[in-house]
Amino acid sequence: MPEHTTSQRPSPSVRRRRRLLAGCVAVVASLALAACGTANGALQPQPGLTASGNASGTTASGTGAPAPSAGSPSGSSSPSSSTPSGSAPAATPPGDAVPASKPATGGPATPKPPAPPRTPAPSKTPVPAKAPSSAPATRPPTTTPAPPAPPAPPATGVSTSVVRSTSSGGRTVALTFDDGPGPATGEVLDLLARYGVKATFCQIGQQAAAQPAMVKRIRAAGHRLCDHTVSHPLPFAPLSHDKAASQISGGRDMIVRAGGPGTEVAWFRAPGGGFTADNQHIAAAEGLRPLGWSVDPRDWSRPGVASIVSTVQSQLRPGGVILMHDGGGDRSQTVAALKQLLPWLIAQGYRFDLPAR
Repeated sequence: MPEHTTSQRPSPSVRRRRRLLAGCVAVVASLALAACGTANGALQPQPGLTASGNASGTTASGTGAPAPSAGSPSGSSSPSSSTPSGSAPAATPPGDAVPASKPATGGPATPKPPAPPRTPAPSKTPVPAKAPSSAPATRPPTTTPAPPAPPAPPATGVSTSVVRSTSSGGRTVALTFDDGPGPATGEVLDLLARYGVKATFCQIGQQAAAQPAMVKRIRAAGHRLCDHTVSHPLPFAPLSHDKAASQISGGRDMIVRAGGPGTEVAWFRAPGGGFTADNQHIAAAEGLRPLGWSVDPRDWSRPGVASIVSTVQSQLRPGGVILMHDGGGDRSQTVAALKQLLPWLIAQGYRFDLPAR
């Protein structure tokens, strides 16, 4: 009689262990799913959600009764499939399947902490541009203000350039005497009269005011007058516009008063030759032509009669202007030198002239 292989049905105890094992797997899987978060955050039970596979329709969060395993009859329970008191397995959302191959870990999995909510990036508020201040800071001046522009020459057409030649040119010479009237002015006038020579006297205003009779004598002899400032300040060039103007116009007025009615002053000579564009314009505006020289024997320093004579003879050229002094100190050397120079100039064929206007 042939042997037939018959299948052995598992015993009830084996079936109970299998059901227990299946229930544990389901519980572990439910706990794992409850702890794990999806991309949108932790998966938490929702009120009113019916657990998948619960034949009685009891919600997972309602009574706390565990759902029966897939292999157990509806509503049946066993001690091995019950959950700890007060805890209930989380429901599996529809559409999320429990991996069948996930092994049991022997205990509930440690839930991951929920991901912190993302803090939205602060909006970039445009920073307003810094408004300019209502008024710019005032910076103190660092340079000295320029002097006011000198007055324009008068309509008479008086030149502002410094003249250093005679009026007619050719073989002529102009004699000029500064710083008077002084103690030597009378002797100089006597010598000029002896040779019939006309000269120009550049007078200091204070000196003219102190000797008005000498000013009148100069005029009466046919000589010409020149303004040499009020007080002969040195150096003259650095004077401010206002001070230079006061010295120039004041000196001219004092000479005119000393000479009397009809006194004419035609030139201005800066003390020490300190001409500047400013004081030249001031003089021209007063009707005075700036007057320089071409020959300077430095007789004011009393270098000796021979030195004065030789310097004039060596430096003089036709049309030249000679600078000498009749005031400002002892002018005896000047008078002695003039006694030699006047006949020599005549012998050389020079004619005596006035400076150019």
